Amino acid sequence: MKLLAAPWRRILPTLVLAAAAGWLAERLQLPLPWMIGPLFAVAGARMADIELRPLPGGRQTGQWAIGAALGLYFSPEVVAQLSLHAPLVVAAAVGSLLLGVLCALIMRRLGGVDAPTAFFAALPGGASEMANLADRHGGAVDRIAAAHAIRVLLVVSLLPFALTFAGVQGSDLYVPLVREVDAQHFPLLVGASLLGVATFKLLRIANAWVLGPLLGVAAATLAGVPLSALPVWVVNGGQLLIGCALGCRFSRAFFRAAPRFMGVAALTAVLSIVFSFALAALLGLVSAVPLPTLSLATAPGGVSEMCITAKVLQLGVPLVTVCHVLRVVVLTVGAQWSFGVFRRLVAA
Repeated sequence: MKLLAAPWRRILPTLVLAAAAGWLAERLQLPLPWMIGPLFAVAGARMADIELRPLPGGRQTGQWAIGAALGLYFSPEVVAQLSLHAPLVVAAAVGSLLLGVLCALIMRRLGGVDAPTAFFAALPGGASEMANLADRHGGAVDRIAAAHAIRVLLVVSLLPFALTFAGVQGSDLYVPLVREVDAQHFPLLVGASLLGVATFKLLRIANAWVLGPLLGVAAATLAGVPLSALPVWVVNGGQLLIGCALGCRFSRAFFRAAPRFMGVAALTAVLSIVFSFALAALLGLVSAVPLPTLSLATAPGGVSEMCITAKVLQLGVPLVTVCHVLRVVVLTVGAQWSFGVFRRLVAA
């Protein structure tokens, strides 16, 4: 019993601190309060050497809530509209790969690390996928995981505040097909989302806990299956759990391990945000999509974090979601080939 109780001495304070920070951030009208509040509070406590621990499976639960909520946007009308933006979606995904290679060259030059570590640390894909690929090529997995944690932290911290400071107002014409909580059809929503998770797990596809519910619920929505919306507190709770998981990655020892590399990783993360905004501006010249929506669609953040940002700010949720899903696919599949090109560039 003592062994079982010991972890909860660190888990419960984490959840209490995160809930208080989320509530305060919402009262202060901060953007994305239930993710950013817990993220900063928990990360700050960890930097003060306070032992906190996220809820086991909390990040996956949060991703499930966000994925299921996003799936409700994909009505037949929305999918028909998205098909008109197919070239834009492909260009954003390929552009992210090219920008990742550019940031990798900068990290290789300034970070004092080998080519595999620089490349897979700078590529804005999923942290676990990039770490697994780097391990096959002899990269430093611990540094790669640290670089991705810093990147996601900076993107989640800076982008919502930048959009809010710029006075961006939610003008999303896309709305969820179902907006009311219906107890009768809620089990169908849960069943469709978990079926998507099981399918992705069976096929061993990455990001199963966010993409599985998203595609499972989207498929049910397209098929006309009557579903329920998710309660607001479930979506907010999902953000809180993701914020806790991200915040618990940081500590003083985290930054002391390789200070030069951490500094360069932060620099390349900021540069990736700048480069992605430039890509968004370029795509905005050839499309009618608003620049704030494009900036989220090309941002180098995680799928769940960027999609929930689009949902909260009401900025092109289906388009942002599709862009980030395809980005993960392109980066995961194209990483092997592009690493060969990167290695030749470094050798030259």
